Amino acid sequence: MRMHNPPHPGEVLRELCLEPLGLNVSEAARALGVSRKTLSSILNGRAGISPEMAVRLSIAFGTSAESWLNQQTQYDLWLAEKRRKSLRVEKLAAKRERPLAHAPALRSHPHSHLPFVHRIALAGEVPHCLQPF
Repeated sequence: MRMHNPPHPGEVLRELCLEPLGLNVSEAARALGVSRKTLSSILNGRAGISPEMAVRLSIAFGTSAESWLNQQTQYDLWLAEKRRKSLRVEKLAAKRERPLAHAPALRSHPHSHLPFVHRIALAGEVPHCLQPF
């Protein structure tokens, strides 16, 4: 469930972790093994919680890294949803399903009962849109 106007994780970190322990930014940064500038950017909402920082916070405060990343994701998604109407995106839909001329084995494959994507994976082929640049 999405939260309406969730707090930045830095705000949570400051109010629920640092302030109750009486820690200032320098002390917390030293304990986390990061620079004061890095921690200050997070606390002031100018930077987000990276996976590595989430692990550091989980070790320092006995929380889960996932909880910190989830907070960051919720905050980022909320910001993105606020900009939804300004995004220029076309809705995509299949025109029609075509047989694969270059992979006749897929049509008569013993796994033909599987969805198309699974059959491609079993055949060892990667769709063009998923190939690296």
